Amino acid sequence: MRIPFACLLLLSATVLSQDVSDRYRKFIAQHINGQMSVNRCDDEIRNRHITKTDSNECKETNTFIRATTNIVKSICERAGEPYGQMTKSLQPFDIVVCSLRNQQGRHPRCQYRGQARTRRIAIRCEQGLPVHFDRDIIHFDN
Repeated sequence: MRIPFACLLLLSATVLSQDVSDRYRKFIAQHINGQMSVNRCDDEIRNRHITKTDSNECKETNTFIRATTNIVKSICERAGEPYGQMTKSLQPFDIVVCSLRNQQGRHPRCQYRGQARTRRIAIRCEQGLPVHFDRDIIHFDN
């Protein structure tokens, strides 16, 4: 009885780890682009197939972080602080926020307007990896 239970625990841990790894890869695909510019929103969102979850509808906004994966990942380790259920970066990041212009659009015909900002960011971290972009932060609580 103990051996099957131990195998079940090991299998569960492997599945959970794989799930986090999949969400990390999705986070990178949706939010990391060190060379992003305000004029590339349409192309990047189309090429990366970014839509509302489980839908062909255009996403209202998508934020690209102009940094490397390792720099963003460090927010989950030493370069971030608790922010409710999220982790807030200690330093500001250059970001490009892409906002939908054609509200009834469907992928791949989504049209966006890009805006460059420098803000701290709030992300959800799991097992030391960023898995969800929550928001950029304008006002800071000190």
